[in-house]
Amino acid sequence: MTADPSLTANPAVTDDSPARSQEPVDIARRIEAILLVVDEPQSLVALAAAVGSPVPAVRQAVDALVRDYDGETGAPRRGFELREVGGGWRLYVREEHDDLVSEFVNAQAPSRLSQAALETLAVIAYKQPVTRSQVAAIRAVNVDSVVRTLVARGLITEVFTDPDTGAINYGTTDALLVNLGINSIDELPHISPLLDDGAEGFESEVLP
Repeated sequence: MTADPSLTANPAVTDDSPARSQEPVDIARRIEAILLVVDEPQSLVALAAAVGSPVPAVRQAVDALVRDYDGETGAPRRGFELREVGGGWRLYVREEHDDLVSEFVNAQAPSRLSQAALETLAVIAYKQPVTRSQVAAIRAVNVDSVVRTLVARGLITEVFTDPDTGAINYGTTDALLVNLGINSIDELPHISPLLDDGAEGFESEVLP
């Protein structure tokens, strides 16, 4: 009995061919998932390590995502973009939508800042420009969500990105000056007299 040629295995096609054809798409989608949750630009090497793929494949996937978001592949142009900043990649709202997003976020935000937000804002105001990790080291707590809140409220902004580390440096905005009723950050009170130097407690321990 002669076998049906349509059922005969084609030596040019193997079981893993579909998997190979889907691999670039899978890499792009994994990168997309990572970029949705990061706060700092990620280098190609960092993304490659995160998704477990070689750097050349990650570079191709990033380029494909950029074209996709920009509407160059036939899909609608997105309201966000994948932008390279300081040697790393991060998702950003497109510039033409900045005002819309700011108004929306401000409308959703509570009118009062939390104690954690006030403390973080004070550190940034006195230490600017300063990175999020430096603020976290000073406060000894994670400040990621607080920094996002302060940015959304328009009280701080990204000043520049360190070209070596990719870390974003933050500073205060004119909106903070307006809220404080001052013309310049130089008008903030000197912080040293406001801090307890611990002398009183030390003296109470050594005196009988």
